[in-house]
Amino acid sequence: MDGRTSGRASLLCTLLWTLLVCCAAVSVKVTPKVEVLKGDTAKLPCTYSGTPPSGNDLVEWYIEEQGTRKRVAFRPQGGAGKSDEFTPLSGRVTIGEDFTLTITSTQPSDELVFYCQVNAGPAGVADASTMLKVFFAPEKPELTKPSSQAISVGETTSSEIGTCVAKNGHPQPRIIWFKDGQPLAEHKDRKEKTYMVPSVVKEASGLSTAKSTLYMQPNKADKDSVFHCVVEYSMPGDLIKQKKSDTITINLNYPSEKATFALVNKDQVKEGDAVTMKCETDGNPQPEFDFSKDGKPITGQGGLLVLKSVKRSDEGVYTCTAIDYDNLDAELSGAITLKVHYLDPVSVTPAEPQVAMLGDKVEWQCKTKASAPHTVQWKKGSEVLSQDGTLSIQDVSFDKAGEYACVGAVPSVAGLTAETRVNLTVRGKPMIMTPAAGEVGKEGDTVSLKCSAYGYPAPQFTWKPSGKESVSVEGNKVVSTVTLQATAEVMKGGVTCEVTNEHGTDSKNFPVSLKRAIGNSADRADKQQGGSSGVVIAVVVCVLLLLLLVALLYFLNKKNKLPCSKKDKKEVSSGDVNNDIVVEMKTDKGNEEAGLLHKRPATEQ
Repeated sequence: MDGRTSGRASLLCTLLWTLLVCCAAVSVKVTPKVEVLKGDTAKLPCTYSGTPPSGNDLVEWYIEEQGTRKRVAFRPQGGAGKSDEFTPLSGRVTIGEDFTLTITSTQPSDELVFYCQVNAGPAGVADASTMLKVFFAPEKPELTKPSSQAISVGETTSSEIGTCVAKNGHPQPRIIWFKDGQPLAEHKDRKEKTYMVPSVVKEASGLSTAKSTLYMQPNKADKDSVFHCVVEYSMPGDLIKQKKSDTITINLNYPSEKATFALVNKDQVKEGDAVTMKCETDGNPQPEFDFSKDGKPITGQGGLLVLKSVKRSDEGVYTCTAIDYDNLDAELSGAITLKVHYLDPVSVTPAEPQVAMLGDKVEWQCKTKASAPHTVQWKKGSEVLSQDGTLSIQDVSFDKAGEYACVGAVPSVAGLTAETRVNLTVRGKPMIMTPAAGEVGKEGDTVSLKCSAYGYPAPQFTWKPSGKESVSVEGNKVVSTVTLQATAEVMKGGVTCEVTNEHGTDSKNFPVSLKRAIGNSADRADKQQGGSSGVVIAVVVCVLLLLLLVALLYFLNKKNKLPCSKKDKKEVSSGDVNNDIVVEMKTDKGNEEAGLLHKRPATEQ
């Protein structure tokens, strides 16, 4: 073969090989992006097509570091998968029969571009890339204030407000600042009045810690502002999440423009109250305060003026003044006109205790003075007896004895009251209240009797017959209780209580009787009535049954169905008697019909 022929053959072979390769080109398919949480297992699938397996196909997985590829695992067609040593994934990566690359205990450093490369022999070589994304949520952000002194309004440079730190997140989190619930525009230019200085620290774990410091030139309106920060971070599935920090306020100094002086007490002031007056300005910090009453200096503490147990002499005009050296032009003062309400002690005429005889008349007069319209009432216990200052009792009785109170009050001032008490003693012959009878179960039992009597001086008690006695006082009454045996004499004549004092005597008889067993008598009567009713019902039932039996016998006899009819009688009589007993029953049919049916007797056939 000459050179020309050989060249033509070589060219033909080359064309045939190129055609074979083009027609049998291999195609590789992977998932473009795989997302996983830090510490979880990631699976990166890989498939290829375009040529039938040749037995020599080889699938390899590569990572790209610093612009160069480095193999981490491989597997021949029909063979076992292996991982490469001395790679960032050594010991954590495997390749399956379907050529899926599995990575365990994923780390932020695993966030790389992975290549699946297929070597298909004559079909050629092809690859495809997939991106592994690793996520980890940062911790709750921590917000701290600077340790420096308070910030002053009007400074020409911005002051540090606070620092927000969000630790251990991946990918790198973002910090957003909020003031009074509204986000602040993110400025990094330090020429701005409000700006932020962000920074990021890469931890040894591969996670990121974000930090941001806020600077501001606050004004007086910011004295009550509330600041917080939010960390914004990404999670699988294109999710954006946030975590919120605690809040802070700033210690802001600003000059005073006006002062207020106010009474802290909510109710009207009365003698004996503790009074607190508070002076303050709308600046920070508060200046020193001076206090005076009716132009005379008095001592306060800070912005408080406290008066303990005020008297009516403490009434007057109180003044508070202050000087703020950051604003000398401001007029910082205030005044309070203090009104102290009072109620004089209640006076009663006559003031001494009163002693009156039964039927006499008693009268008291009561009066007082107050800083406002007031009332005067006479009371005995909770009962109001008079509202004009005069208490007059006509025809005094024992039940009128006791303690009376005159109460003065100022209705417009809560708790402003005063009272005086007087006592009335009623003298007279003792009087026994209506006696209560005694009852015993049987003669000889013990019985207790109570004798209550009015009288002054206190009466002496005598019981006839006597027994064991005890005496007590119940209000205006004196009570004697005696316990004795209910003898036949006591059951017959009762017991007499006699009371005596220097004005006379009274006596009452207390009868003693047996207890009446009303309930038991009624029960017995009910039982007897029930028993009688039962007997009557039984008798009625028996009579009805007897009548039914007679009617049945009559019916059967009329129909000749009784064994003792005439026919049966003949049969019995004609038979051999021997020693048998023969019972013969005769029926006077005619008489029976006549008696029962009111018919004439029929002639016997």
